[in-house]
Amino acid sequence: MIIISGKVYVDTKVRDEWVAQHQEMVARARKQPGCLDLVIAADPLEENRYNIYEAWESEEHLDEWRKVANPPESQFDPERVEVQKYQVSESGPPL
Repeated sequence: MIIISGKVYVDTKVRDEWVAQHQEMVARARKQPGCLDLVIAADPLEENRYNIYEAWESEEHLDEWRKVANPPESQFDPERVEVQKYQVSESGPPL
């Protein structure tokens, strides 16, 4: 399993527009083979931050998605990006 998770900081004035611009892409990703989940959402506490979470069955599924993702072009540059990719070898219930 592959997880991509983190936070991105943008100008407060453009955060909600940035998130909205990506919703169509998120909807398409969720229909892709191997996509377990994908979320791009405004952070509820920091108005200049949005959060990214992706979960994929495998690196191959992620690679196939990247070929067709076609993210929207944005005129907004992030101020700071703190996103990492994790390779998960084992998982189970949280408690």
